[in-house]
Amino acid sequence: MEKVTGIKSVDFKIKALGHGVVNWNGPTTLTGDNGKTVDNHTLPKLRGYTNLTGKIKEETGYKYMKEATDIDFKKTPLYISQNCIRHHLFKEQAFDLHFAAEKNLEKVLASITGLIRGYVVPSSQCKRTSPLLIEDFVDQLGNGNFEQFGQAGARDSSSFFSKTTFGDTQYISYGSISIEQLQFISLDKKFDRASMIIKEGQGEVVAMAVQNFIKSLNPSLNPTAIFHSNYVRNGTIFEEGECGILLNDDAVQALVEQTLSKLADLSIRQAKGYMYVDEISVDYNDSHKMMRIKRDESEVVGEKHMSFAQYFYAK
Repeated sequence: MEKVTGIKSVDFKIKALGHGVVNWNGPTTLTGDNGKTVDNHTLPKLRGYTNLTGKIKEETGYKYMKEATDIDFKKTPLYISQNCIRHHLFKEQAFDLHFAAEKNLEKVLASITGLIRGYVVPSSQCKRTSPLLIEDFVDQLGNGNFEQFGQAGARDSSSFFSKTTFGDTQYISYGSISIEQLQFISLDKKFDRASMIIKEGQGEVVAMAVQNFIKSLNPSLNPTAIFHSNYVRNGTIFEEGECGILLNDDAVQALVEQTLSKLADLSIRQAKGYMYVDEISVDYNDSHKMMRIKRDESEVVGEKHMSFAQYFYAK
């Protein structure tokens, strides 16, 4: 069996800077000053945090809650969830999928949403798995503090509330673009992963729309998107494939560059906090070691040094 060679994934490490909280977790039940439980404290997302102390009242089974100040920001650091990151990364097309149906999926496919973000259309079960994996952005500084607030003019205890807020932040995150998932677009229901359902003769039209879109991202490259009725995954026994579209090396390169550019330009601004990407390091990874950039930066190859791996062939 012929081994798949070439760049299998484009991995990256991101350093981001900011101030304040951009991704809140909402009100959390805690223990107040008088020992009673309170629901008026708002927490940001904290990795591994639980509001339970671990102590239980034996006679009733009641689980004791932590106090708002009982947080170690090194052990349970602030983070921005990958869902929040993805929403802002594809913000301009964030709500387009509300209007997607079977008849206009060609437009979705020939877009950043169709090629990078991925989508599911519940009404038709059409879907495209995103080739982009992003981890949560985890804060390294731990500048958290407790803040008490009160509504102006009100005197009773119900008007007081509190928040865990943050000063300056510095996040680290990792991610990867899968070449296998990026280079092939299935248009076949056979393996339950059709990006859209096509009619006779429509495959070439969709492929041309995808090709034209990718060409517009970088006119200096020569991307092609070729439709075929039977694309087979390397290494299969029966050579039973799917009809779909295969992207060439230049098309994959254009989409990789576009994705890395969107990541490098990412910034999030919320009411009282912000975050922006300061630095991005890239690894054109031709090994089987996924995310080696995370473990051994001496192995990282920062430039495209060979062709992308070919996982499919036309039969």
